[in-house]
This record gives sequence, C-alpha cells and structure tokens, in this order.
Amino acid sequence: MNNIKSVIIIILFLGLSSCDADFLDVTPSNSGDASTSIKTLADAKVMLTGIMSNMTSSNYYGRNFILYGDAKGGDLTTFSMGRGLDGLYSFNHSPTSGSYSGFWNSIYNSILQTNNLIVNIERLEASGVEADFSDVKGQALTARALMYFDLVRIYGKPYSYDKASYGVPNILEPLDALAQPLRATVAENYNQIISDLKEAQPLLSKTKNNGYLNYYANMAMQARVYLNMEQYPEALAAAQEIIDSGAYSLYSNSEWVNSWTGQFGSESIFELAILPSEADLGNSSLSVYLRRAGHKSSSAIGQFIASDYYLNRLGEDTNDVRWGVLDYDEVGPTHMGASYKYSGDIALSGDGKSTATAVNIKVIRLSEIYLIAAEAAFHSDKALAATYLKAIRKRAPNLAPATAETISIDMILDEKSKELFTEGQRFFDMLRLNKQITFNDDLGGVPISTREKTIDRTFYKTVLPISQEEINANPEIESQQNPGY
Repeated sequence: MNNIKSVIIIILFLGLSSCDADFLDVTPSNSGDASTSIKTLADAKVMLTGIMSNMTSSNYYGRNFILYGDAKGGDLTTFSMGRGLDGLYSFNHSPTSGSYSGFWNSIYNSILQTNNLIVNIERLEASGVEADFSDVKGQALTARALMYFDLVRIYGKPYSYDKASYGVPNILEPLDALAQPLRATVAENYNQIISDLKEAQPLLSKTKNNGYLNYYANMAMQARVYLNMEQYPEALAAAQEIIDSGAYSLYSNSEWVNSWTGQFGSESIFELAILPSEADLGNSSLSVYLRRAGHKSSSAIGQFIASDYYLNRLGEDTNDVRWGVLDYDEVGPTHMGASYKYSGDIALSGDGKSTATAVNIKVIRLSEIYLIAAEAAFHSDKALAATYLKAIRKRAPNLAPATAETISIDMILDEKSKELFTEGQRFFDMLRLNKQITFNDDLGGVPISTREKTIDRTFYKTVLPISQEEINANPEIESQQNPGY
C-alpha cells in the first residue's frame, strides 16, 4: 500500500493484523473480514487481548508516550543530543520532520480495532446471543476513552485553556476506505470520552483482572478526565470511590522501592503486561532508554536523565524513599539521574520475568488517585485535601506533613512530580495548570534552537502537528492544522 495513506485507511485492509502486536494476528473462529469476525465471547476476548497488547507498542505506552510526558515537562533532560527521541525534548517538530506521527497511527490503529470489537458485540447482542459480553464491551469502551484522552492531550490544547479549539477526529465505528474524517473540538472529544466511560461503568466487574480493565480502572479514568476538565466535585467523587472501596492499598515506605520488581501490586489499578515473547522492546525499551549509559548494555546510551530541577525537588528530603529507584548517571557519581522503574531495580532484576526489559507498565496507580483527590478537594475543603496529600507526602519522612494552612496547588504538583516521575504525567499537568516549564539545557550544554529555555502553554509546539502523510491521505484536514505549523 502507498506509504502516504493514513492509518485510518490502512486499518481497513489490515483487519485483525498488526505490526505492533502478535496478538492481533490471532484470527477468531470466523476467519472472515473484521466486520464479521467475532461470533463468540472467546473471539471477543481474543480481540480485546490484542488491543491491550497493541497499547504496549513503542509508539504508545511501551515507550514513547511515557517519555513524551516527562521529557517535555522538565523532569527529564538530555546530556547530549542525537541519542534518540531527543526531538521530544527539543520540541523539534514540523509536519514533515519530527511529527512523531507514530502516536496518531498507533493509537488510531487500536481505536479502530476497538470500534470493530464494540460494533460486533452490539450486533451479537441485538441478535439475541446468550453469551454475556458486558464486561468485554465495558473494557473496550474504557480503553477507547483512555486512547482518546491521550490523543486529545497530544494534538489538542488543554480543556481548561481552549476547549473550542481542534482536538482529534471522533471515530466511533468502522470506516469506509474512502472516509476522510475531520477533527472534532477538544470539548467534543472530552464529551465522547465521558460518554464512553459512563456507558462502560455499569458493565464492568469490580474484580481485579490483571492486565485488563475493571470498574475501578474506569473510575480512575473518570477522575483523571474530570480533573482535566476542572470539574472538581466529579473528580473527587470518582477518586474517593476507589480509595474508600479498599480494593487497593498504598505501598508502605518499606514496600515502595521493591514494588517495581513485582507485577500487579496492591497499588496497580491498570497495568499493561509486557511479556518477553510478545511485547518486550529489549534494547529499545524504557528500561534501556532511562538507565545509566553503558549499564550492562552497549545500547544503553543515557537518552534521558533526571533534570536538576527534579532532583532538587526530590532532594528536599534525602531520606525520601523514591531515591531508591534512581542511580548515578554519566554526569557524575553524585548526580542520581538514571531511573530504574522499568528495570525493576538498580540491579536490573526486572519484575519477575526472564528479561529486565519486559517490565509491566503501571498506567494508573492508587498513588495518583490520592493526588487527584487532593487537588480536587483543594478547591472546596483544604483540610480534606491535606489528608489525601499526607498519605503520599509521607514517602519523604522528614518533610512536614501538609495541613489545611500550608497546602497549595504547587505542593500537590511537586508531590505528583516526585511520585509519578517517568510515568508520563508531568507535561500534561504543567499545561493544564498553566505553569511555566523550564528545561535543564545547561546540564550538558546542549544547543536548542527549536524552543526557548522556558515555555508555557502558549508555545505552539506544545501540541504536535498533523503529519504531512496524514494530510496527503486526507487533504481536507490540512485546513485544521494546528496553528504555527
């Protein structure tokens, strides 16, 4: 196929296959085209497994999306340019070069697979099939909401900034090969995200389902989305339902470091499985990209390290337990900038599998839910907000606990940076809260000509361009290109 065609067209010819996930090569019992491929609940589960596997591709949660959120948010820096993906840090983006169109292609690939799954389930339900597809359908709707949430934050302005601006195309069903969908607004994207989550909520089981989504993962997504929409009572209610359920528990200080060496721990609300034989990116993994240059692999070249700004923040307490996943980097023996969350630990133990690079991606943890609750409650009940923040702030035992008098949005934001470092959150938080982002370019003396040292959300490159290949395949979308490109 002509390589300028968009993924929206490509997916119709690929059917159930995918270059990113072998699971999608598994053909259900009916080997016809995607529109008629699902006949049983087992078929639907196979396709759902494929979607989850596809979400671990290098262009999504397997690597690039995580790095996007931290390299652009100021918590990561680079000691030298040209080591791979440094365009994320330098904001070296244009429609023809450095567009990082892999986000668009990979996520829409998964969305279109999810649409096929949902449409087929609804067809089977309408036909009177006795099997109960509720949980699979709920997971598919929740997964689609998550994918659209990630897409609109990459390609659209924050909801709190300009919800009337362009987001991404809202595609909710299989498309004709000639379809050329146009961009919805950010508000329309968020409305669809909430609609999917609300439709899915009563369909989902509250039972833990390792590697998949459940009721509480849906509620966690609602908390995230409502926080971004500044609908604080709704965000707080969703977060509190998870916390009060007792279904998950925070790691103690003594458990926190070792939690990264295990799978599906007590804080993991949604964790994507990385299997050595299926999704392990090996020398291209987060493990290798974030560890110290040369550490047990010539492919480890220190692409990204913690910035001085992050280390100074963590350094407010030298006994903060979160130092335990950091080790020194090439800057020197006292610069603890190498992150080992995705190696299991500094000894590269992994998380119980045969390789240290096949470490699961913890997409949503209970710690984040406490921090969402703290921020959401801050606007109505500062004492309650302090209670939630203290539960996470105690990871730094020498810091004074937050109180109703001392708590601030910046304190919550700083704690979120410490807790969720290299989990892909910082950039999006800085944008939605209208904070300036300052980059540690001087650490390695790297020359940056494609952005200023300090930016804010008015900088046009805080959203990615629609790639030229997408415009070539869908010419009408060129009139909806993001400003500045």
